[in-house]
Amino acid sequence: MIPPETWGAWLELWVGALLTLMIFSFLYKDNPFYKFAEHLFVGVSAAYWMVQGFWNTLMPNLVAQLWPSLVRFAYPSLADDPPNYWRIIPLVFGIFLLMRLIPPVSHFARLAMALAIGFAAGTNLTRYLQSDFVSQIGHTMYPLVSMEGGFSMTGTITNLVLVSGVLSGLVYFFFSKEHSGAIGRVSRYGIYVLMVSFGAAFGYTVMARISLLTGRMEFLGHWLSHGFSGPG
Repeated sequence: MIPPETWGAWLELWVGALLTLMIFSFLYKDNPFYKFAEHLFVGVSAAYWMVQGFWNTLMPNLVAQLWPSLVRFAYPSLADDPPNYWRIIPLVFGIFLLMRLIPPVSHFARLAMALAIGFAAGTNLTRYLQSDFVSQIGHTMYPLVSMEGGFSMTGTITNLVLVSGVLSGLVYFFFSKEHSGAIGRVSRYGIYVLMVSFGAAFGYTVMARISLLTGRMEFLGHWLSHGFSGPG
């Protein structure tokens, strides 16, 4: 008798291969097989993240804080903690958010959305200001002549390219003066720098997608090698 786990692995291989082929069928044209795989992926993903959010966010951060004894079966380490009634505030705003589904009281959802957006904007402002603004400015303030451990031609060329690229890129976005003459030439160099940056970012994205495609092709090769031989 064939072990059940072997049957399960064989069935999983076939389901994964058929769904992969359904997704690839979009390369020919839009069709019902692609629609089925697309809707299945979206539905399963939504259900998965809903379950994850319920057990990893809602239960430990709300239910376990208000009624610790109710979560003893899932979170025994939190069952003996004292109740934290301050969590009633996010509970109320969470109910406000769900009122968006009820037209007569849907305006209460704006309060919850305003709180969520305002809190996220306020807490992320300093973080992004440090990581995406101050830090990037600091990484462009290099000496034009690199003298780390003595004169370095490679470091000097690197710093010159970096500083000139940043300054020319900023000149390109300076619209208070016509881009002609020396400013126009610097601005054109800034365009080249921007195009190289965009091309590198696009190439990185393409390579990441190619790696996903390689994984799927390897999976299909495994399916062709083992899927038709039967389980076991």
